[in-house]
Amino acid sequence: MTRIYASLWAETLKVRRSKIFIITIITFSSIAILMGLMIYVSRSPELVGKSAIVSAKSSMFKDEWSSYFGLLTMIILTLGTIGFGTITGWVFGREYSDRTMKDLLALPVHRSSIVLSKFIIIFLWSFLLSLILFISGLLTGFLVNIAHWSYAAAYHSFGVFMITSVLTALLCTPVAFVASFARGYIAPIGFTIGTLIITQIIFVGIPNITAYFPWAIPALYSGVSGAGAPTPDIFSYFILSLTILLGLLGTALWWHFADQS
Repeated sequence: MTRIYASLWAETLKVRRSKIFIITIITFSSIAILMGLMIYVSRSPELVGKSAIVSAKSSMFKDEWSSYFGLLTMIILTLGTIGFGTITGWVFGREYSDRTMKDLLALPVHRSSIVLSKFIIIFLWSFLLSLILFISGLLTGFLVNIAHWSYAAAYHSFGVFMITSVLTALLCTPVAFVASFARGYIAPIGFTIGTLIITQIIFVGIPNITAYFPWAIPALYSGVSGAGAPTPDIFSYFILSLTILLGLLGTALWWHFADQS
C-alpha cells in the first residue's frame, strides 16, 4: 500500500504542477458562466441587435430550472467525454511524449501500482471537474434568477448529473489503453472524438442499438435523449461494465508485458 501511496502522490504532483489542470478547471467553470449569459441574452434579445445566430442559440436556453439541469447533464455528456478523454490521454500519453517512461519504470514501484494510481487520479480529476461544472452552473443560475426553483428537483438532478459523470469518466479506461498502445497524446484524443461522433451517428441513424453501445448508455441513463429513446437494460449495463473492465485490464497488461524500451 505504501508504494501505491507513493505512486499516487507522484501523480498528484504531476497534475498539480501542470498547466492542463488549470486549463480544464477554467474551461468547465466558464461553460456554466456562458450558459447564464445566454439565458440573460434570451431575456433581452435587443442586446445582440440583429445577430440571428446569437438570437437562435440563446432561444435554446429555457428560463426554468428543470430544463437548465437537463442542459447541464447534456454538457457533461459531451464536454465530459472530450475533457475526461483528453486528461486520460495526457496522464498516460505524456510518459511517452515527455520520454519519462524509462525513468518511471526504473522506480521501485510495481507497474500495476503505477497504472492504478493513474486511474485514481483521472477519476478524482474528472469528479472534481464535474462538481465544478455543476456548482458553477448552480451559482450562475441563481445569479441570473432562473425561474421555478425546487430543492427536490435540484437534489434529483444532482444525483443524475453525478452518476452520468461517473459513467462517462469510467468509460475512459479504453482511452488509457489507446494512449499506452499508441504511446502519445494524439491517438487517444482522436479515439475520444471518434466515439463521440459514432455515438451521435448511432443515435440518429440506428437508434435501436443505442442501448447496447457503451458510449451511448450514460446519455440513455440520464434521460436527456428524450422520451422515445430506448431504456438501458441489464444487458446494457453488462456491456458498459465489460467495456470499462477490458480497458482497465488491457492497459494494465500492456504496461506489464509490452516492451517499453
